[in-house]
Amino acid sequence: MADIVEEIKRPIAKEMRFFEEKFYLSMKSRVPLLDKITKFIVTTKGKQMRPMFVFLCAKLTGNITEKTYRGASMIELIHTATLVHDDVVDESFKRRNFFSINALWKNKIAVLVGDYLLSKSVLLSTDYKDYDLLSVISRTIREMSEGELLQLDKARKLDITEEIYYEIIRQKTATLLSACCEIGVLSNSDQTELAKKMQSFGTYVGMAFQIKDDLFDYLSSDFIGKPVGIDIKQKKMTLPLIHALENATEKDKKYFLGIIKKHNHKREKVKELISFVKNSGGLDYSIDKMKEFQKKAKDQLAEFPDSQAKKALFLMLDYVVDRKS
Repeated sequence: MADIVEEIKRPIAKEMRFFEEKFYLSMKSRVPLLDKITKFIVTTKGKQMRPMFVFLCAKLTGNITEKTYRGASMIELIHTATLVHDDVVDESFKRRNFFSINALWKNKIAVLVGDYLLSKSVLLSTDYKDYDLLSVISRTIREMSEGELLQLDKARKLDITEEIYYEIIRQKTATLLSACCEIGVLSNSDQTELAKKMQSFGTYVGMAFQIKDDLFDYLSSDFIGKPVGIDIKQKKMTLPLIHALENATEKDKKYFLGIIKKHNHKREKVKELISFVKNSGGLDYSIDKMKEFQKKAKDQLAEFPDSQAKKALFLMLDYVVDRKS
């Protein structure tokens, strides 16, 4: 998988190297503690998929500019801020096999760091008068917050339908990837229709990405970073479970909803629920839906002239559904 990521990066390898420097500079502050934490963030960075989408979409539709770098930094600032806040909300003390910021510096500092990163994202757009990018990131932050709150509300009520599930993942995950693709276009042109087209492309990618992420909850943790059953323990109703419950008898539905409500931290009960989802075809159904979104994204991409950027985006689409973590 690491080889595939390197192949995806090849058309933008130089830009990604420059981006790392610019991203670090975008987080700089006059507070020593903040600089210490942001240095930690840079040294424990992930694959940086989202900036890659920004650069590849910019290259697909034109040239990479200084505005592209700013747009990629805004996206990565938002993404990093949400990860910091998520670790506080989820009481998670590990991130990418490193201690999380809340584990090292406690919750209050972690929340403030997340707030700081969000503010830097907004300032980066206003300082350079990138008001079109500001509009995109403002909408993205709002939708991500709404998606997370909708999911938390449904976790309390356990009344989520497949339609609501798609709305949740569109807002909380797909909206950021759609912003990457939209910003990539806006960074080198004022073609709003083309930007909307790439926004739709990013939404389809994001939907497939999140469904894949939700499938990990039912797969062996020997191969992935996400512990099995973590969504169940947090009462998150994801597509495999929703499909299984919608096709269950009333008796089974009542029984398994009872496990989610009252026994979601009991290992044997969680294993029983996972077996029920697998035997009910929940995984196969979810895989089919994931591939439908992948195909929609590929159909959008197929309309563009052949290029290295287009080839890399096709590889990225395959990586999204084939990844192991």
